[in-house]
Amino acid sequence: MRNNRAILVVDLQKEYWPEGGLPLAQIEAAAAQAARVIAHGRGAGDLVVHIRHELPAGAPVFAAGSDGAEIHPTVAPAAGEPVITKAFPNAFRGTGLQALLEARGIEEVVVIGAMSHMCVDATVRAAQDLGFRSVTLHDACATRDLEFNGVRVPAAQVQAALMAALAFAYGEVIATDAFLAR
Repeated sequence: MRNNRAILVVDLQKEYWPEGGLPLAQIEAAAAQAARVIAHGRGAGDLVVHIRHELPAGAPVFAAGSDGAEIHPTVAPAAGEPVITKAFPNAFRGTGLQALLEARGIEEVVVIGAMSHMCVDATVRAAQDLGFRSVTLHDACATRDLEFNGVRVPAAQVQAALMAALAFAYGEVIATDAFLAR
């Protein structure tokens, strides 16, 4: 049993599925990988922490009380697993996440979820800055097409660029199968 590792399940909420308000490319595949990681973590004695983004009622997406703000059943929390609600991309900002991890003696965080280019990115960088080792499972994360200065950037390129940046200086970035094989 490993007691110094936490699985951070970032924003795998209904809003990101095809019927939601902000659908992501490959969300079903990423969630299936995330479910494998969660099951493995539970079996290994890891702390599994679910993080959900929530905005005030009436917001166009992730509105408090809306169906889209709910965690998707594919990765639903088990009884007793902590659920952290956040209002910013960085899951540590304005939440009790850091205190929870420190109280449990966590040294390493494994990050999975959505969106890769926003909340996953912000959370991984913050975790590393706060002294946690981080491992990001790239195929258990999802993103979407973006646009900048009139240029459309396909989700696969957004994902590759972001994961390359994280791997450069913010921790390990590997595939789910490689992580599960450890």
